[in-house]
Amino acid sequence: MGFQKTLKSTVAIQGIGLHSGSPANLTLHPAQPNSGIRFVRSDIDPKFEVVAHYQNVINTQMATTLGRGRVSVSTVEHLMAALAGLGIDNVLAEIDGPEIPIMDGSSAAFVDAILEVGVKAQRVQRPLIRVRERVAVRVNEKWAVIEPSSRLEIESSIEWDHPSIGYQDFKYIDGVTPITEYSRARTFGFLKDVEALKRMGLARGGSLENAVVLDHALVLNPDGLRYPNEFARHKVLDALGDFKLAGVSIQGAFKLHRSGHDLHKMILAELFSDPNHYEVIEGVDGLTGDIPTLIGELVPSIA
Repeated sequence: MGFQKTLKSTVAIQGIGLHSGSPANLTLHPAQPNSGIRFVRSDIDPKFEVVAHYQNVINTQMATTLGRGRVSVSTVEHLMAALAGLGIDNVLAEIDGPEIPIMDGSSAAFVDAILEVGVKAQRVQRPLIRVRERVAVRVNEKWAVIEPSSRLEIESSIEWDHPSIGYQDFKYIDGVTPITEYSRARTFGFLKDVEALKRMGLARGGSLENAVVLDHALVLNPDGLRYPNEFARHKVLDALGDFKLAGVSIQGAFKLHRSGHDLHKMILAELFSDPNHYEVIEGVDGLTGDIPTLIGELVPSIA
């Protein structure tokens, strides 16, 4: 798996929040080895910090939200997917509000911004675990499985009773699948649900500029889809971002069906619930706080 990586320099990204509809200013800073991905709310005094770890996920409704108490950072999954796809381990992500900017509804803008400043290797081994036995979770028709593999694989399928979706699948293989094959896949939703979501305080910033929107039969975006199976590719993108919240690299093959952020958190929790499910390969010594399930204690900084 090689050395850990961070950014060569700081990069700023501006946009709006998908659910809040408010302006959102994100600044990504290089970070020291073994510090992991950490989010800081710069609009709060003193500044609020939370580690990007599945144990800090407090909400999975329509997005992945990290937090402690009443303070949170939501819609982190597309940024996390960009960091995962580029192999970045250590970043301090400073945000001036409660939500990461949605950009165009994919990871592309984050990928482009990071590549513009560059990625730097750090001479510390990347933490890695290998899945030893099959682990599965299921909620009604939704299920997630992880099995032993020599590398990270994510295969996701969806099945929607909609003429523009139907059954689709897509498979990501670490080190094989180019980031361009999934980074531009956008989040999606249905026109019939928009008003209900807004009454719930969600999707206030949603538009054809940052999501694929469907009516009863068609895709409403004038330029159509970016990939024939864009919906399945976005599901893989979301999963890649959510699985980055493990805090370590995983050698294992995920298979997902109709999965969402809730199921992604559940399969990680199930995987780490029993040390017999995995083995530590390398790079764990010296880590602080981002993999409490491996070091056997919950570090207060992520509680």
